Amino acid sequence: MVILEENIEFETDFDKEKIANEVVEFILKKENCPWDVEVDILITESEEVQDYNREYRDIDKTTDVLSFPNIDWEAPADYSNVDEKEFNASSFNPETNLPILGDICLNRDRIISQAEEYGHSVKREYAFLIAHSMLHLLGYDHMEEAEAKVMEDKQKEYLAELGINR
Repeated sequence: MVILEENIEFETDFDKEKIANEVVEFILKKENCPWDVEVDILITESEEVQDYNREYRDIDKTTDVLSFPNIDWEAPADYSNVDEKEFNASSFNPETNLPILGDICLNRDRIISQAEEYGHSVKREYAFLIAHSMLHLLGYDHMEEAEAKVMEDKQKEYLAELGINR
């Protein structure tokens, strides 16, 4: 389940909530997530993303997307090392009755500018950033070349399977 919040105007020619749900649910399925979970997505402006980046990562600049996982993964999407009771208790939303896998903070300004820069649609950039962030919420990273290759391959494969291409 996706909880989508927008604190800035962002008009698109597609249903943002529908696309977010499709990408999130597809990746959870492909990554064999054993739980029904909630993912919270905030769409905001560059300055607020910079504020979050400074506050939570000590990096005083904006970025396109921030991911805040609620699980400290030993290995990407390795559910065997996650105590579901502890996970549920530490990040449980009583309104939805679901554990929160994590939070995604999308930069509306970067979605628009990067779509133009890369020569694809705003929908594709939006879906790409959600897919990228979902992999982070599941413990994937791109700090090393081999890790980056895994993430890039998964992002490309999953978006292609969803029919969201460049």
